[in-house]
Amino acid sequence: MSDDDYGDLGAKRQKRMRVVAWVVIVALILGGGGATVVSIFFG
Repeated sequence: MSDDDYGDLGAKRQKRMRVVAWVVIVALILGGGGATVVSIFFG
């Protein structure tokens, strides 16, 4: 396995993690915890 292959794998994993994070955030907001989530992000 070359560094390019590992780099591509890392990029795919990072992209998937970002998608999962956004899905979780949206789910929390839709679930009624939106005020708490927003207050955490925006202080």
